Amino acid sequence: MKRIFKTLLILCLITVLYNPVTAFAAWEYQHNPMDNPTAAKDIIADSNTVYGYAPSPTSTRLKDYVDYDWSDPNLVADMRQQRLEYHESMQELYTIISEMKAAGKNTEEIARTVSTRRNEIRLESYKDDPEGLEKVKHSNLETYGNENGGTPDYFYNKYGSWETVIEKSLSSNPGADACLGLYDTYYDTYIIPMTTYVVVAGDNLSIIAVKLYGDKDKWHVLYELNKDTVKNPNRIYPNQVLKY
Repeated sequence: MKRIFKTLLILCLITVLYNPVTAFAAWEYQHNPMDNPTAAKDIIADSNTVYGYAPSPTSTRLKDYVDYDWSDPNLVADMRQQRLEYHESMQELYTIISEMKAAGKNTEEIARTVSTRRNEIRLESYKDDPEGLEKVKHSNLETYGNENGGTPDYFYNKYGSWETVIEKSLSSNPGADACLGLYDTYYDTYIIPMTTYVVVAGDNLSIIAVKLYGDKDKWHVLYELNKDTVKNPNRIYPNQVLKY
């Protein structure tokens, strides 16, 4: 009997040694990505992942990355490096945004400056390729009616908000940054819209989440954003104003 027990014990030890369970220390951001409506639409909290977040199955922008293994440190490290290289190429625009925000400039002013400079940077990248530059200008003329690229007003009319004009100028994605451990690093470059919803009779946070995000499970996003006025997520009242 003792011999059998000893054999079982050895087998258990071998199993533990040769089949280790990957465990991650809890990752915490100084700024909660779920407080950013743009990020919250694209991600879910997942403690099994490297940085605590993964693309949401309901995300439009990150849907192509849902099936990636976000618990794989090597895969995530490679994606993080690619993301850092992209951010580096956009550093001038991030600096403009940070400085203009610090100076108290409004969203429209920032959007106009960033959109214009983004076009200039693109054209400048062809300084050693005259033929390529001409092709880009021709394409811009056909697409935007302007050889230098779309104007800020063109993009505002297309997207309907100055926040989106900035987002499109940067192709920024705070949700992707959250999944890759970069949310705090680039927090100052995000334009975080904050609008309100007035509760009507029959509402609860799940119902409102469907109305605003198209996903009832996003009720917790609303709760996190409104903890200052919503003490109990099961109790909201008609005419109560919620941020989202």
